[in-house]
Amino acid sequence: MTKAGLVDQVAMQTGLPKKQAEVVVSTVFESIVDSLKAGDKIELRGFGSFRIRQRDSRTGRNPKTGEAVEVPAKRIPYFKPGKDLREQLNPDR
Repeated sequence: MTKAGLVDQVAMQTGLPKKQAEVVVSTVFESIVDSLKAGDKIELRGFGSFRIRQRDSRTGRNPKTGEAVEVPAKRIPYFKPGKDLREQLNPDR
């Protein structure tokens, strides 16, 4: 599903015009990004949680030349699905 598809679903289920549904979806995404930038954890009960993980710097290799390349430390977003979501995706477990 794309962002446009999500906007269509929100508009259809809430009865909002697409323009307002797009504002709602964009606001939710922006709030998640802003919280992660601030170092906060986002927890959506029944769905999952978003966190930032710190990756240390390391020495990598350029696959074309085989030359060693220093890869800097970075922060990456991480999503952990919640129990309810996992159970819905795997009902036979």
